[in-house]
Amino acid sequence: MPNNWPGWPEGKKFAFVLTHDVEGSAGLGKCRQLMRLDRQAGFRSSFNFVPEGEYTVPPGLRHELRQEGFEVGVHDLHHDGKLYRSLKSFSAKSKRINHYLRKWDASGFRSGFMHHELEWLHDLEIQYDMSTFDTDPFESQPDGVTTIFPFWVTGPNGRGWMELPYTLPQDSSLFLLLRETSSTIWKQKLEWIVANGGMVLLDAHPDYMNFGANPVAVNEYPSAWYQEFLEHVATQYAGQFWHALPRELAAYCATFRPARCYNVPKRIGMITHSVYDSDNRVRRYAEALSERGDIIEVVSLKRDSRQPDTETINGVHVHRVQQRSGKNEKKRSAFLLPLLRFWLVSAVWLARHNRHHRYDLIHVHNIPDFMVFAAWHPRMTGARIILDIHDIVPEFYASKFHLSADSLGVKILKLVERLSASFADHVIISNHLWYKTYITRSAPEKKCSVYVNQVDQKVFYRRTNIVKNGKVVILFPGGLHWHQGLDIGIRALVTVREKIPQAQFHIYGDGNMKDELVALTGELGLTDKVRFFDPLPAPQMAQVMATADLGIVPKRADSFGNEAYSTKIMEFMSLGVPVVVSSTKIDRYYFDDTVVQFFESGNHEALATAMLDVLCQKELRDRLVNNSLQYAATNSWNTKKSDYLKLVDSLAAN
Repeated sequence: MPNNWPGWPEGKKFAFVLTHDVEGSAGLGKCRQLMRLDRQAGFRSSFNFVPEGEYTVPPGLRHELRQEGFEVGVHDLHHDGKLYRSLKSFSAKSKRINHYLRKWDASGFRSGFMHHELEWLHDLEIQYDMSTFDTDPFESQPDGVTTIFPFWVTGPNGRGWMELPYTLPQDSSLFLLLRETSSTIWKQKLEWIVANGGMVLLDAHPDYMNFGANPVAVNEYPSAWYQEFLEHVATQYAGQFWHALPRELAAYCATFRPARCYNVPKRIGMITHSVYDSDNRVRRYAEALSERGDIIEVVSLKRDSRQPDTETINGVHVHRVQQRSGKNEKKRSAFLLPLLRFWLVSAVWLARHNRHHRYDLIHVHNIPDFMVFAAWHPRMTGARIILDIHDIVPEFYASKFHLSADSLGVKILKLVERLSASFADHVIISNHLWYKTYITRSAPEKKCSVYVNQVDQKVFYRRTNIVKNGKVVILFPGGLHWHQGLDIGIRALVTVREKIPQAQFHIYGDGNMKDELVALTGELGLTDKVRFFDPLPAPQMAQVMATADLGIVPKRADSFGNEAYSTKIMEFMSLGVPVVVSSTKIDRYYFDDTVVQFFESGNHEALATAMLDVLCQKELRDRLVNNSLQYAATNSWNTKKSDYLKLVDSLAAN
């Protein structure tokens, strides 16, 4: 039941709604008989007509139905299965559908064959749609909405409509396909819906009913079976149900706009060209979904040959399909080829697993942007796609290979960015500066949202009883790339060591600058002071970071790092470790001098001064720690997780 559900009018246990789709001329000729049958049983219903199908609806019939208290709705346009062939053709057809909605004074719509693309229906002037179902494996598009309650589908500018899924099997499925000879299954499902306080919505077709004038044909069933079910409802549940026309039910629910509720877990896939264990952003999403019961499968890299191909981590099923490249990524070919190979392997893996059990949603993490196309097969079968922009690729590429913004490679990457955004249903961007850039050149604002790298405080929290070994540990965890400015940090340690001889700089991570950084350490005579470690899974990394005396983030402001948000800043803050940060555009946007100690970017002497100030001035250090702990708590993943879950649910609902 939806969280904001107030109950049915007059305290009734359940709602009861009857609808009839008139598919062909045979059904049109039986409408009056079916209308009389419903009326004699004490019920009213909605008759949904095809505007431009094989028959023409007599205006007198529509008038008579309304005079008798029934409702008229629009059923598709041609009922040929081609309504959703493309967005362009649907937009053209929607104008004709709206014409009939206005002409017939109709409030609702149902597409032929129960095809549905709910996000496209914003083009229609409707109060409700009935093109979905709670569950129906016999439909050509069998992705049920898994709820027995109506739910609100939000459109642009606050507009929207009620979605009314049918919750009893269609008569055609029950009597023609399954060859049932009674309404027993209807009664059993009815009993379950009543027990759960939901909406009983039935779709019965006059086309398939035989009213006794002729022998029952192979594509018909006796109308007496339908009549007997109505009598069962009227007698066994007298006084317990609210009987409403679809427009009445939609009008009632539109006043409080119930959210869609989910009765079954969703199956969600993730793709990341990273090592899942140490990618905190990806883990945070995946574990949030797993915690609430969704089935999560992540396709990722293997750190080394010692890691298993498949492993379940905190309920998340991790599939490592390729070992991380150890090549020198300073060469463009060495950078691109492993990405292309991972894209191909991931696409094949997703297609194969999607055939066995279809995904509801695929969450693709860049780099690269084109990784989103690995989800082509799930997308074809109805899965929704999120593209998550960890790093904005054209700028990253230009910085990594020292190229101008007008170079051919950067222009191509901007085109790939636009195509990737177009392929995705929604784009998540990791900070507000990149969001402004992205919506300007690649995707509409309504399609994008910002999810900063908030910290999961179940992993990154302040530890007590930290054991120190007499060393003063300065620490950096992350990628060893030029824009991270680690050479600046190493040079700063020369000055820091003069004042604090026991100071050490511990670097956890890997990347294409590692060999140069090791060489620089030797040149400066710091081999015993600067130590390099492999990256660690997030829980272990948090334990190590908690023992540090100071964290540093020395990014270059004249590079990609100027607008690249560093999660490690918030991680240090959550652990109660003071942090010295380069004065970049992005970090000045999110932080101020009350929570971090800034220094002039690119200036190793300024970095050394800032490090010494924090390490040597207890009052400054305590103030930064106290303020940053409060800031981290206010801006943690715990406060933002529900927004992500709502996004996933809204996409899956459509």
